[in-house]
Amino acid sequence: MPGPSSGRQARRPLSVRAARPAKRRGANHRVRLTVGRLLLVGALLLAGIRLVQVQGFEAAALSLKAEQQRATPQDIPAERGAITDRNGNQLAFSIEARSLYAVPQLMRKNWAEDLAKNPKLGSFEDRVKAIAAVFQQVLGTEVDGRKTDEKTIADLLLQDTTYIELADNVEPEKAAAIRKQFNEIGSEYRAVRVYPNGKLASNIVGAANWRKDMQPAATHGQLGLESSQDYLLAGSNGRRVVDTIQGGDIVIPGPDRDRELEPATPGKSLELTLDIDTQYVVQNMVTDYTAKSGAKSGSVVVMDSKTGDILAMANDQTFDPRDFGKATEDEKRNIAVTSVFEPGSVNKIVTAAGAIEDGLYKPDEVITVPGSIQVADRRINDAWVHGDLDMTFTGVFAKSSNVGTLMAAQKIGPDKYAELLRKFGLGKRTGSGLTGEEAGLVPPRNQWSGSTFGNLPIGQGLSMTLLQMTGMYQTIANDGLRVPPRIIRAEVDDKGARKETDKPESVRVVTPETAKTVREMFRAVVQDAPGQTGTGKSAALSGYQIAGKTGTAQQIDETGRYSNSLYWITFAGILPADNPRYVVGIMLDGPNGTPFSGSAAPLFHDIASYLSQRFQVPLSAEQSPVVTLTP
Repeated sequence: MPGPSSGRQARRPLSVRAARPAKRRGANHRVRLTVGRLLLVGALLLAGIRLVQVQGFEAAALSLKAEQQRATPQDIPAERGAITDRNGNQLAFSIEARSLYAVPQLMRKNWAEDLAKNPKLGSFEDRVKAIAAVFQQVLGTEVDGRKTDEKTIADLLLQDTTYIELADNVEPEKAAAIRKQFNEIGSEYRAVRVYPNGKLASNIVGAANWRKDMQPAATHGQLGLESSQDYLLAGSNGRRVVDTIQGGDIVIPGPDRDRELEPATPGKSLELTLDIDTQYVVQNMVTDYTAKSGAKSGSVVVMDSKTGDILAMANDQTFDPRDFGKATEDEKRNIAVTSVFEPGSVNKIVTAAGAIEDGLYKPDEVITVPGSIQVADRRINDAWVHGDLDMTFTGVFAKSSNVGTLMAAQKIGPDKYAELLRKFGLGKRTGSGLTGEEAGLVPPRNQWSGSTFGNLPIGQGLSMTLLQMTGMYQTIANDGLRVPPRIIRAEVDDKGARKETDKPESVRVVTPETAKTVREMFRAVVQDAPGQTGTGKSAALSGYQIAGKTGTAQQIDETGRYSNSLYWITFAGILPADNPRYVVGIMLDGPNGTPFSGSAAPLFHDIASYLSQRFQVPLSAEQSPVVTLTP
């Protein structure tokens, strides 16, 4: 009979093995937990060690590294030297100024942080209004053409931008007054170039301005001596370290953010040979005379006959260096050295000097001068019609006879004549130190054709600058010793120490005796006597002996030939002839036929009259004797 389990499967007893997997899972969990705790403790331990290392052992080095990442070295522009005349009167100098700027994004961020700490500060907009109000209060509504009224400044500061310039060329005291109240306003050094005499001598002095596009930003010369002597005037830059935004160029405003490493060395000042009073008078005279004559341009050079110093160099056209961007190219040029011309009869002094030097003629020697002369394939006439005419050698030049001059030049010979031109300094730059100076042109001796020697002695076929032409007469005034002209008299450092520039080497052209004889001969040019009148009588100055020479040179017209209506009018003269002090050279380009067009002698008279008074030139001991020109 079946037992109780009959018909059913007997229940299987629980096995001990069934419980073992559960125990294994619990053990693994505990192991993982233990390992995780150990790793976390290890990480915290390492972080702690690193924190101690950073905050302790490496703190100074890392702080320095962070400082270096935002510190930017910058050049400090040096103070620019001044330019003065020979008496210390300033022609150009710099005054210190400031440019005020802001970093609006940084301002807003810093203000928000400060406001979180102190809610009583007020909004950023309130801060901007306060800054703008002080700007208008201190600066007014405009500085150097830029608006600084309250609304304009506020609008600029509220812009969402990294950098904004607020005002330029601000007086340092006013800039300091603003920054004293608001140190978030930045200040940068500026220099304003000042030309107290405006257009006076600007063709010589030139112009300079503040250049933001150069490194470092500084005042740099753009024209004239300001440009050619920029290296000397500019000085040497200093060095500083400033805090900048992300290592860029924008300096973060605020105290103690600018550390000077090396101070700048100021530039040297230039003392010119110019006399400012003479420059002023001569500039007005040449401007007026050129306008009355209808000439396209006019220029005058006044030179010390002993030293070669240029006392005045004036052109009828000039410009305002404070706004030179508006000037035309003609206004900016210094035509006394940049323009060349054929001098005409003024050049006849070379023949006179050569003939006297070689003993070919005496001043009162009479020669018969025909109405024309053949030179190679050219026949050359005098300016007036005549047959054979007896003239003294002095009369040849007083009457400005082309034929008589060529007769004397042929006796000198082409080789000696070419050497005289070289000694007089023609065909090469004078070395005056003036910018843009041209050399002029004298045909090389080996390139002369047969007719070349028919042109040069009468002042055609060669070209020169007005400064070179004046220098020829300086040679005769200085007893035959040519002293190259100069415009820079001395350099003066920031301590006031003065160093005169080296005087150029002189060139002996003719003997003192020859030079004296030629001066006496050329007194007859300004002679006014019945039947014995020279071509430049209107240059005469009462009480003084005057020696000089008129010139009229034909210009080349559009056909490539010498024009019969277009001329260069020149004059060169010595004051006084018996004891030379000053030489004056004048050039007029193309007078148009008015009463002034025939000669520049009247202008010389006016300039010589001024010079005699300005420098208290003693009267000549005796008046020039009347000499015979045509027996």
